[in-house]
Amino acid sequence: MLTEAKRRGLADLPPIVSDSLLALIAMVNADPRADKIDVGVGVYRDGEGRTPVMRAVREAEQMLHDQQVSKSYLGGAGDKRFADLLRPVVLGAHPGDERIVGLQTPGGCGALFLALKLIAAANPDARVIMGTPTWPNHPPMTRGARLEIVEYRHYDAATRRVDFAALAEALEAARPGDVALLHGCCHNPTGADLSEEEWRTIVEIVARRGLIPLIDFAYQGFARGLDQDRFGVELMLEACDEVLVTQSCDKNFAVYRDRVGCLFVKAATANNAKFVMTHLLQISREAWSMPPDHGAACVRMVLEDEGLSADWRAELDEMHGRIRMVRERIAASDPRLAFIADQQGMFSMLPLSVEQVKQLRDKHAIYMADSGRANLVGIADRDLDRFCAAVVETMNG
Repeated sequence: MLTEAKRRGLADLPPIVSDSLLALIAMVNADPRADKIDVGVGVYRDGEGRTPVMRAVREAEQMLHDQQVSKSYLGGAGDKRFADLLRPVVLGAHPGDERIVGLQTPGGCGALFLALKLIAAANPDARVIMGTPTWPNHPPMTRGARLEIVEYRHYDAATRRVDFAALAEALEAARPGDVALLHGCCHNPTGADLSEEEWRTIVEIVARRGLIPLIDFAYQGFARGLDQDRFGVELMLEACDEVLVTQSCDKNFAVYRDRVGCLFVKAATANNAKFVMTHLLQISREAWSMPPDHGAACVRMVLEDEGLSADWRAELDEMHGRIRMVRERIAASDPRLAFIADQQGMFSMLPLSVEQVKQLRDKHAIYMADSGRANLVGIADRDLDRFCAAVVETMNG
């Protein structure tokens, strides 16, 4: 006699391991101390400790308010003009390449979601070669696309540099059709970037081994400058028939909450690229149907207007200048922190144990990830000396 199968429902959902960054944000919010310093969340802050609306974006928002006559749907591709205007910014020497298609997405995460789903649809047996540490969204999104992850050590904590030998070895061992998940400029949470010569070597390996490069490119303009920062992207586009670039405007236009991103995909031929676009539109239809417009419309208006575009670039250079200043201040505070001046972007891994990170929270109200990853421009100018002193005191024990 058959027994009735147990009904399964929402009560049977498995437990979720919480995102460590979200847990850290909750701890910061719960701390009543007025002098707390949050270097955990990854947003740019100015010398006053604020994340401002950029001048050009504010002006574009006013123009949008005055000129927009409808909020009707734009379609699955979102603002096509937005994607077109980003092409020379992101792709450099390749904006007119008909083998490259671009699609607006909800932030860089939306672009990464589309890219991984596209790869899985084309080759469900593809493995993703992923360095550690990486961002907390990379592993679950890859697993969500039902793709296997192959890990290697990205960062050498002893030298404070990319473990280039481990990276090269992992790519040499990959199978043709596997995915090389690479970080664009200053994107990895360690602050350690590939040099131009290292990029050249990686591009050669990826092309020779028949790998699919997926470059996560969310911090353009925060390392050496807007044009210089796409060095690796341009090299890869020159060398490979198939390339995916997940781009975000959230950081370099400071439109974090508006979720503004784009996925660029290079295919072997222009016809293949058109076919790829049909798949991207279908995948996005199943996920968000149509991307949000406001932030992308503002970015489009900035890039369309010569004066606004020039002002955006100028303010982005100011942001980059503050990043360099903060790095140099922290590096000068103790010889053990000197490596910070040699790294790029907003993040570095401070030489702290988990216990020392907890001491900084408890004693000094300084919050960072347990790994020691810190957003160095999360610190207001007035708090820089106190931050450095607290970190040095904690390292001294």
